Amino acid sequence: MATNRIFENTETAFQLKSDSELERAYFLFKMISHQPLVRIGAAATNFALKAHLPVEGLIRSTVFDHFCGGINENDCLNVVENMYNRGVSSVLDFSVEGKEDEKEFDTAMQKTLELIEFAHEQESMPIAVFKPTGFGRLRLYEKKGTGVVLTSKELEEWNRVEERFDKVCKLGKEKDIEILIDAEESWMQNAADDLVETMMERYNTEVPIVYNTLQTYRWDRLDYLKQIHKRAKDNGFKLGFKIVRGAYMEKERDRAEDKGYISPICADKAATDVNFNDTLSYILNQLDDISLFIGTHNEESSYLAMELMKTKKIPKNDNRVWFGQLYGMSDHISFNLAENGYNVAKYVPFGPVKDVMPYLIRRAEENTSVAGQTNRELNLLKTEKKRRKV
Repeated sequence: MATNRIFENTETAFQLKSDSELERAYFLFKMISHQPLVRIGAAATNFALKAHLPVEGLIRSTVFDHFCGGINENDCLNVVENMYNRGVSSVLDFSVEGKEDEKEFDTAMQKTLELIEFAHEQESMPIAVFKPTGFGRLRLYEKKGTGVVLTSKELEEWNRVEERFDKVCKLGKEKDIEILIDAEESWMQNAADDLVETMMERYNTEVPIVYNTLQTYRWDRLDYLKQIHKRAKDNGFKLGFKIVRGAYMEKERDRAEDKGYISPICADKAATDVNFNDTLSYILNQLDDISLFIGTHNEESSYLAMELMKTKKIPKNDNRVWFGQLYGMSDHISFNLAENGYNVAKYVPFGPVKDVMPYLIRRAEENTSVAGQTNRELNLLKTEKKRRKV
């Protein structure tokens, strides 16, 4: 691949980090690289928080501040504006996992509406996000997706889920804020896909506002994409998709084995990589119909996207193509892409320290399972420390 290898530039990657923040990042990724330490740390943190021990300050000044923007949206503004000054936009992600009841679902919807209004006032936040199970019960999606007839009570409940989706997507359209809807477990995803497609047909009439998510560790996603593409062309609406590799692999495989059905997950990482890159290529060949948010921490997939854009003469700043990474990770991808003129957004989790801990623990555990990712972060941080002589 002829593309210039821009991701080695650590000066650009870590330009927003002070020497002490660089040291903290190195320490955190060093800890995360040791699986037993992550397990012990997670258990100890949970115990300390439940026992109301005074550990929030310590958590806030270490792992929280590295991976989260703040405790509320206003608290995130300093992080958001600093990144935007370097060409990186933000997607604020309220990372508090609520209980499964109607009051919590309405609260989550209201919070999303508030974030859209908030984003509308900030040039640095062109995108909002929510997850389907924030607006309705997983079991309800599951039952709806199997085609089983819902009871009258369940139908009323499902109608409320639809209303929540509609209110958020409608406001996104009014405020010109793109809405990314996360994908979750495969057994609830059929109903979510159908509902998001309805929203796309309703609100993506001129340009994509509503984006669904394709988890390309599922081997059926490219076929699904081709089918919905045909329906969108037939019915005159635009598509938006965020593509990711996926976050529920072990859970998916275990459930398939337990219930005796064929696993929806690709055989191995290599097959997932091929599926991701094929999906990426398909969409970049269909940009007149489909807009793309490339959610990846994978350098080779990022280079492939850059190469395809160059080959197809797609401008680097074409609003139909965005790259995205999580805050606190892969700064070498985000900031170097932005420095080179591409559209880049960081997913910035936020929320009260105690409520965001499940997210932070999951993030640490996911990092331990992707050894290459953690080692790459450590090597880049080491290179920058050496360059700065710290």
